[in-house]
Amino acid sequence: NIFTQQPSYFSDLDETLPTVLQVFNNILHKCGLQCEGASAEPQKLEEKVTVTLENMPLQELKDIVLYLCDTCTTLWAFLDVFPMACQTFQKHEFCYRLASFYELAIPELESVIKKRQYEDSSVCADMWRRISHSRKKMIEAFHILINQVCLQPVLE
Repeated sequence: NIFTQQPSYFSDLDETLPTVLQVFNNILHKCGLQCEGASAEPQKLEEKVTVTLENMPLQELKDIVLYLCDTCTTLWAFLDVFPMACQTFQKHEFCYRLASFYELAIPELESVIKKRQYEDSSVCADMWRRISHSRKKMIEAFHILINQVCLQPVLE
């Protein structure tokens, strides 16, 4: 494990986690959703969110779903192979932030995928499969975090 060989990588991970959290904030912003306290950046006064999930171009919605799927799968894979990183994730309130993101984004994305009219039904099926996979990987990542941060210390 590279973190064992180079302990300073933990500080690199600590510095990188705000960027990981920003990925979720960016997805919320692209979807026209906002998470309370999620962004340290103030919203510009002239910046109006006019694009919603309902009126978003199909390609943009597909891109968001693909980006979310890739992000969630990568996050889960990292925590699965290196659960010791969970302590660093917890320092950034990652469980709270992930749960907030899930609650805001997933029901909205699922709803718009179901309601949208598609010329090709395979596009809908693919997006539904990817959003379901994203949901599953977020839950699995959350379970790893809870197990490592809350349950394992009690069992030891």
